[in-house]
Amino acid sequence: MEIVKVPNSLGGLEKTGSESAPDLVIKYLTEEIWTNEFGNKLNFKVNEINVRNETDIKKVQSCISSSFKQNSIYVGGDHSITYSLFKPFVKLNPGAGIISFDAHPDVYQTFDYPTQGDWLYYLIEEGHLKPENVIIVGIRSSAKEEIEYLQKKGIKYYPMKNLLDNRQNVCDSVMELARSFPALYLSIDIDIVDPAFAPGTGYIEPAGLSSRELLYFIQRLKLLKNIKCADLVEINPGKDVNDMTSKLGAKILGELL
Repeated sequence: MEIVKVPNSLGGLEKTGSESAPDLVIKYLTEEIWTNEFGNKLNFKVNEINVRNETDIKKVQSCISSSFKQNSIYVGGDHSITYSLFKPFVKLNPGAGIISFDAHPDVYQTFDYPTQGDWLYYLIEEGHLKPENVIIVGIRSSAKEEIEYLQKKGIKYYPMKNLLDNRQNVCDSVMELARSFPALYLSIDIDIVDPAFAPGTGYIEPAGLSSRELLYFIQRLKLLKNIKCADLVEINPGKDVNDMTSKLGAKILGELL
């Protein structure tokens, strides 16, 4: 398995700090985690997409897309990298679906190019992703227009309030739908996790999943045979406390490998 660093945050409209996350997360992965929670030794190599010093968002997105490799885990960077990665992914896997763990729907279109806040909108509107092949888990902050968009498009989403004491049934439902996709892309925005466990992110949203609850979902979803790619985004070391978010990111990667 290959872990690919994507050290750029221009999808956040400027350098937000998440561009420094890949180095730190992988540092903790290599120095502190040797096995996953099932005792399996981690075996991976690390690569990087050369966007570290690029200042043009459209060049960044083009470079990410042209560098895509399947069966890899990508570490950002901001959430707009998912737009650039899913486009070549779905070309290789027609009809592919996506599961997005995110506190926000990310369908609020505000610019004429994909950003961290509307990457999913652009994937759908440009025809790369069928609305019925989208699953969003953990929404707890959204504009009225975003919920209306999700409902209009028939997108399956699970608000955070519906996960309380119901995570097993939600996970069962997510897995049942995800199995029907010919291929599956998994995207994890760290803001899915409550800031008590992951304060190092750009948009703090209280009342999220615990780190253990997220790992529960990941460990179960990892059993799906059609997962072919994943990403982890929006960790911001500059806003972290004692590197706890970066360390959680490393833990997440360990369970995804």
